[in-house]
Amino acid sequence: MKLSIVIPVYYNEDNLPLLYDDIKKKIINIVDYDYEIVFVNDGSKDKSLEVMKNLSEIDSHIKIISLSRNFGSHAAILCGLSRCTGDCAVVKAADLQEPTELILEMTESWRQGNNVVLAVRNGRDEKWSQLLFANLYYTLVRKAALPSMPKGGFDVYLLDRKVIDVLMVLDEKNSALTGQILWSGFRTGKVYYTRLAREIGTSRWTLKKKVKLVADTLFSFSTLPITLVTGIGTLSFMGALIWAVLVLTFKLMGLIEVDGWTTLFIFNLFSFGIIMLTLGILGSYLWRTFDASRNRPPYIVEEENEIY
Repeated sequence: MKLSIVIPVYYNEDNLPLLYDDIKKKIINIVDYDYEIVFVNDGSKDKSLEVMKNLSEIDSHIKIISLSRNFGSHAAILCGLSRCTGDCAVVKAADLQEPTELILEMTESWRQGNNVVLAVRNGRDEKWSQLLFANLYYTLVRKAALPSMPKGGFDVYLLDRKVIDVLMVLDEKNSALTGQILWSGFRTGKVYYTRLAREIGTSRWTLKKKVKLVADTLFSFSTLPITLVTGIGTLSFMGALIWAVLVLTFKLMGLIEVDGWTTLFIFNLFSFGIIMLTLGILGSYLWRTFDASRNRPPYIVEEENEIY
């Protein structure tokens, strides 16, 4: 058996030495099977790549892949999975917020026959704003797109080789990798943990990236956006029809002496807003279709070492 540990890296120069020491102490020195650690530098401009190279000189089981720029965690993880050679692969963050021992629990669950093992958060030692966004996001995903999404969500997971092969075939752009994993429907196990607060470095998980994740998940795995547009359009049409009948009736009865300019203006403004919202949502679908048709790679590898 061979285990691959895939770690996307983005501005983690201070975390990496501690991360490797933690993996070595809690995984490498304990297990009796082969392993590899695949670091994917996602366009970091700090000394992360230099630190990874230093670690690779200490441990020949470390593979380093450096992307030409920041393509995002989805692309970095996909790149690492495409280059890993293990019978199964664990995707782990580099920020030390997940207990490394989870890898042992996930590996054991995989040995019991699960093709996918999710490390599900049952608690978070983080700020209320992060908790609020996470809870809203995972609730929305469960209700509108993927009912199998765990309540606490997951960032760390183990994939069997056959699942990795499926993800490589999908080759989707502007999508959520976690959504693809759930969508694939393989036999899934779960382990639970409490996510720790970040003690070293600053999170690069910005509001813009969070909003993009929500959009990518909904547009890729849910009909909610287009259903919402249809519902709003239907309600708007029915309201306009009722209003037209009332105005015509009142006019014929002589009850309208002065045309309601203010009401008409507000109604037109509201209708214009609905039209623009509709065009924006439809444009998002069209842009994703256009982006996929260009067939650009999800990432570009600038530098890569080999395990000796």
